[in-house]
Amino acid sequence: MTTSNLPTIDEYLRKRLKPVEGAIPHIPGIEMYGNSIPAGSVGGDLFEYINFQQRYDIDARIQRALRLSKDFLETLPPGAAPRNSVDDHVAWLKTTPGYKPEMEAEYRRARSSEQVRVAEDLRDLYTTAGVLLVDAQGHGIISAKIASTVHDTFHALMLPELDRHGKTTPELFENINLRLAQSVTARNALGISEKENAREIATMLYGEVNQRGHFRFVNFGHPPPLVFSAEYRRFMKIDESKMVQFLALGLQIPADHPDRNKYYSMNLRSMALSSSDIAEITLMSPGDLVVLYTDGVYDGSDEQALERLEGVLGEHYRKPAKEICNALLDYAVNQDDFLRQNGDESLIDDKTVFIIKRF
Repeated sequence: MTTSNLPTIDEYLRKRLKPVEGAIPHIPGIEMYGNSIPAGSVGGDLFEYINFQQRYDIDARIQRALRLSKDFLETLPPGAAPRNSVDDHVAWLKTTPGYKPEMEAEYRRARSSEQVRVAEDLRDLYTTAGVLLVDAQGHGIISAKIASTVHDTFHALMLPELDRHGKTTPELFENINLRLAQSVTARNALGISEKENAREIATMLYGEVNQRGHFRFVNFGHPPPLVFSAEYRRFMKIDESKMVQFLALGLQIPADHPDRNKYYSMNLRSMALSSSDIAEITLMSPGDLVVLYTDGVYDGSDEQALERLEGVLGEHYRKPAKEICNALLDYAVNQDDFLRQNGDESLIDDKTVFIIKRF
């Protein structure tokens, strides 16, 4: 390939931050579709379908977990080299004061049981799909690079999550948050402005939906999801106490993290994320929608803007998720005309909409 045929950095990032339709997961009873429109040649919005069946070999992972559950129970022949992490730990255990033979058996049973659970949790991925939304402040190449960093960090950390747990856990998101935090000795992945000493900001929402219409998600500074009822043709009120939201990525470190003094934090969160910090929405009836979006579509504060979005959905909610998504994006793009007319072009931002529909 000649240099002239290589994509520009704008083209590369634009393609990288937008998935192809072939990646859309197919979950019984659930339809998904997202789209994004950058404010410039490239933007800081990113969305991605997490199609577990397409991205990972779930069958092979289940078989490996079941094989390990058996291997972990087998004692190591005398003089043989450790075959796995359990053998290695048992070898160390035998060197500790107070070691008793029954300790090995107890440890082997516990680790074997963990792998049985991993196999069970992996099976749930057949009927589960994920969605990742990231909104990096601004809408240029730097913002696109920040969004790309979050994307790469997410996928790198997902591999050990599936190996150890067979599912995503709060630990994954805490590690992403730390990766984007500002180190005391080095710049963070989001960067710092030399002139203003200001940090770049990125928000993130990651959620998973299953065939029963349960949508569980974690939110770092992102606008909260909207739930549209097909029966009542309006947005439904959501109990805010169940909509846990953390600060944007990297801004807040848990007080109980061992490296908390190695990072700058706006304030210390009382403790690390737990399962109680995972919010949940249930789509009760056919036609109900979860609407995910970035602040270029709706900033979450203007009631009149919310009513206009509700009106758009009222006209299109019966249609496929793709048409609903594009109708909302068309509305958002049209709103930019008013900003231009008022001389507020600087307020125009990247736009992303993601629709999850139960049918």
